[in-house]
Amino acid sequence: MAIVAGVDFGTLSVRVTLFDSKQQQKGGLATASASYPLKRKREDPDFATQSHQDQMDALVSAMRAVLIQAGISGEQVEAIALDTTGSSVVPVDARLQPLDDYYLWCDHRAKGEAQEITELAHRERLEAIEWCGGVYSHEWGFAKLLHWLRHNPEKRGQLASAFEHCDMVAATLSGITDPKQVKRSICAMGHKWMWNPKWDGLPSQAFLSDVDPLLDGIREKLGGEYHSSEALAGHLSPQWAEKMGLRARIPIPVGAFDAHWDAIGAGCKQGDVVNVVGTSTCIIAMQKESKLIPGVCGVVPGSVHPGYTGIEAGLSATGDIFEAIARRANVKVAELSRGLESYRPGQTGLLRLSWDNGDRTILVNPELGGITLGWNLGNTAQDELFAAIEGTAFHTRIILERLAEYGVPVERVINGGGVPQNNAVLNQVYANVLGKPVLVPDGIPTSLGSGIFAFLAAGIFSSVEEAQASMCLTYKTYQPQSEAVRVYERLYPLYRKVYLAFGQPHGAAVDLGDVLPKLIEIRSSQLSASG
Repeated sequence: MAIVAGVDFGTLSVRVTLFDSKQQQKGGLATASASYPLKRKREDPDFATQSHQDQMDALVSAMRAVLIQAGISGEQVEAIALDTTGSSVVPVDARLQPLDDYYLWCDHRAKGEAQEITELAHRERLEAIEWCGGVYSHEWGFAKLLHWLRHNPEKRGQLASAFEHCDMVAATLSGITDPKQVKRSICAMGHKWMWNPKWDGLPSQAFLSDVDPLLDGIREKLGGEYHSSEALAGHLSPQWAEKMGLRARIPIPVGAFDAHWDAIGAGCKQGDVVNVVGTSTCIIAMQKESKLIPGVCGVVPGSVHPGYTGIEAGLSATGDIFEAIARRANVKVAELSRGLESYRPGQTGLLRLSWDNGDRTILVNPELGGITLGWNLGNTAQDELFAAIEGTAFHTRIILERLAEYGVPVERVINGGGVPQNNAVLNQVYANVLGKPVLVPDGIPTSLGSGIFAFLAAGIFSSVEEAQASMCLTYKTYQPQSEAVRVYERLYPLYRKVYLAFGQPHGAAVDLGDVLPKLIEIRSSQLSASG
């Protein structure tokens, strides 16, 4: 029997799951979590930070709790692996001590910096910008670091480097105190910092200095070893081993982003697309070749599976949209969802675009807002919630069609993440809109990807595929319903037309005069059929 710990750092809490390689029933031995504050400012809705110390304290608490829950000694744990949110960036000094809190992934203060990076990249024909969808995001590393440099002049002289959350935690646990010794995640740096071996790693120092002289020397400060997750970031230091109740010197693999390891934990193979549906949606796929896909924000060798090119796309908001609709109605999402299973496709007469937090893929445009067309005097908040579920499914279809257009195989669709575990209506709508079976892990897959890479680090399994075969959960399958598919084949062209017409600043003129009459026609036919 071999036991490892899989750690998943989310936006509000950290979850630790213990896995047993010989366990007969798939899934974890035990799971525990601990929360930490998300710092917001009422006067600045773009502000979102978190304390590194708060997160490490929560990890200690969750680890000790899960050992008690499982009834085992920490001496039995043979490896620990961790994934985190991203891009969540912390500036550090020469002793690897944080100079500030993390700029969390959902901190959107760096919009101006991202726009400057994007504009200069296109003027200078920087190849890297095309590999991240043509637009550098305000959620990504260079934009956040530049924003910090501009707004913290008194700390600039102390900046030795900056790290993604997954790399900072692994280095801290390993007892590393020199930023130059930290192993960096290809997953994190490839998807958020324009790193790629194709152009010798990061963009040139000349380009970065042209963005702003405050970035002079930053390429060297971000140097060091870059690895995929089959490599080790280090070994657990005696100090942190004592705090967590574990054995010192157990291996810690190079970390990654939560959605990428969630995809591995959901059983992702070449030919699969995994929708990691939570507050937002990350759409993860992988293929052998590295090929540019317009409008897709990340194509990075080794980022999901060490042997494949990882592909990341997604929706900027999903569960957050559902929560916002419920909040405006002064109810909880669970309450507002009761009865949605009786809704028929298109019966609301509403067409809901999922741009409440901008468009991440394929338009890559943060300057958009949510749109709902077709309101009448009888529509309810519950109608809008159902239309939002349909809208996120339509948006997902647009993305999957773009992937398929550029050679990414889409043979199986897996809905992972937290929302599909508790929302059968969403899974069925996705199957009907996509016209494909949708598979959902039959159990909680969170931390399972971390567990897989922990087992690899401990030498228990020899490959990702071997670990997946032993550890991954079975699936519940949602089959497309032929009548619903026919209705969505009428609705989807309307969604796509509105999506492109409103979402492109300089798009061609489009006749939208048929959209509302067709929504009314579909609504009427569905209500008649249900009556």
